[in-house]
Amino acid sequence: MCIRDRSMSPLRKGELREGEMSGTDIELADVYFGFDQFLIRQNAARILHANAQLLNAKYQNSGVLIEGHCDERGTSDYNLVLGERRAQEVKNYLMDLGVSGFRIQIISYGKEQPSCTESEESCWSKNRRGHFVLQ
Repeated sequence: MCIRDRSMSPLRKGELREGEMSGTDIELADVYFGFDQFLIRQNAARILHANAQLLNAKYQNSGVLIEGHCDERGTSDYNLVLGERRAQEVKNYLMDLGVSGFRIQIISYGKEQPSCTESEESCWSKNRRGHFVLQ
């Protein structure tokens, strides 16, 4: 039996449930994706709202690079495309929240730069991410 976690469900761009926006007291945080997915999930939306606030307030004169990453499963070519889709989806979401697209660059590293190297789900889930680098 599968129990659906609301924090894992996809959202439309800009959608955030009432009372779930976090403040701007954190730095730019990574967002995570489901296996073989590039849709923005509820928990990622909260992070992206906070990141957009930081980019438009504290870092309004900076650019940002969004790196798309994947876990080790799948071919290198497939994961490069998936990582690009993830980074592009994050960029689009931030643009919908008012961050200028001219300030955002994207790149995909596919599975080539894992943050965790163990071959198990708890590690793979950490590698399926959009990572932010201020420029």
